[in-house]
Amino acid sequence: MTFFPTLSLAVISGLIGLSVSTGLRRADYTTTCQAIAANVSSASKVYYSGTEYNDDNNNWALTNTETSACSFEPANAQDVGIALQILGENQTPFAVKGGGHSANPGFSSTPGVQIAMTQFSEVVYDESAQTATIGMGLVWEDIYSSLANYDMVVVGGKDTDVGVAGVVLGGGYSCLSNQYGLAVDNVVSFELVMPNGTVANITSSSNPDLFYGLRGGFNNFGIATTVTLNTFPQSQVWGGMITFPQDQWGAFNNATANFVSNVTDPKACLFSTTDYVVGAPVMATLLFYNAPTPPDGIFDEFLAIPSSVQDISTRTYLSILSLLPPIQDLRFAWYWVPLETFTVPILEMIENQTLSYGAEVWDLSGAFVSYDIIPLLPSIYDHSEAPSAFPSVRDSTQGNSFVEILYGWTDASNDDAIIQLGADSAAYMNQFLSGVGQDFSSALLYPNCVPPDTSLEAMYGDALGTLQSIKGAVDPNNVMGLAGGWKF
Repeated sequence: MTFFPTLSLAVISGLIGLSVSTGLRRADYTTTCQAIAANVSSASKVYYSGTEYNDDNNNWALTNTETSACSFEPANAQDVGIALQILGENQTPFAVKGGGHSANPGFSSTPGVQIAMTQFSEVVYDESAQTATIGMGLVWEDIYSSLANYDMVVVGGKDTDVGVAGVVLGGGYSCLSNQYGLAVDNVVSFELVMPNGTVANITSSSNPDLFYGLRGGFNNFGIATTVTLNTFPQSQVWGGMITFPQDQWGAFNNATANFVSNVTDPKACLFSTTDYVVGAPVMATLLFYNAPTPPDGIFDEFLAIPSSVQDISTRTYLSILSLLPPIQDLRFAWYWVPLETFTVPILEMIENQTLSYGAEVWDLSGAFVSYDIIPLLPSIYDHSEAPSAFPSVRDSTQGNSFVEILYGWTDASNDDAIIQLGADSAAYMNQFLSGVGQDFSSALLYPNCVPPDTSLEAMYGDALGTLQSIKGAVDPNNVMGLAGGWKF
């Protein structure tokens, strides 16, 4: 989460020439593209160039962008199954793109076949079941807008331009998590295309192993085409964004520490950020209460701080989330630091990290450094009736609050240096937290917000062996190993 205008950089790249091996490999991949096109229904499309091809290959992060041999837009689950069988037989690498919001190289990009889930774009609300069935090609703005017609909502991403797939297959922390848990906690079923082409409806009763694995295990078990989520009544909400000048950061720290110490109302939430943007520090907070008016006193200390910008009102749920401006067209790296609670010394440490590492990243073609402050209640882990791949542990050892670090830069030659800076900062923060009695260095890391060299054990812990067994049973030929992402 960042609070500054959209950053969009024009990137000019020239292709001087392809090596012979690269040319032959691309030709092999094109043969696979042609086989898919010849065997799927006419409603599904294969593109080799043009607007659709470019859109299918366009990802949020330049670190996760490649030129594919073709893009494939399946129109139905059966055609996804046909494609998976051809990809497996030809051993052609592929990617599955929902919203394309991963920063890590190759997670939703490939030199082979780019599967874009664009045509899975329906939102079907079932009033009797109080559920919504959602296509994996959508972003959260689509879902929140559609369900607002019924005054309902689902637990999904707090950034509205993020895709559905990564959130519901990866975990999903939300403004609503204090009330309803994570996105994975509210999954009723998945439509899954297995690596052998079989289409199945996966529920906790029909296939408990796959239901467990899919909720946090991403695309290891096949390609999910739709997800059915629990819905909840949604009124207007209260809140908005406040930006503070640097001389008020101390007052903000005091207000935040008091909020997390005293407020246990699950309808109340805040997400804050200290940023270093184009060479200057910025601090902002998003205040949120899940009702048209909050109880007296909850946010008064924040509202009393002199601010640069204050946009607080009663508004729709989508409206408040839309205050978070999108960022794009940069190289990105994420880091995740769990803790129990935010105190003034911890918040001061985060400020110092922002200023120190912001300056260092800025000197290495940096566009911004963002340290997000995410305080949640311990009860966020109490909403699941079934275990999940992530988080596979749901106790006090995991922390219930987090620092989400995001670095953005422009020059690929600085990738290694900047990724190391982020790792150094996260390591220092863990060391500092341990020194003040909050040692969560062994807590599981959120797979959506960690750099590409993160170990599977760091995200899945003791559950990894079970997940690998489930993966081996459903995908003995390792077809999904041809796709990017975290691989079991």
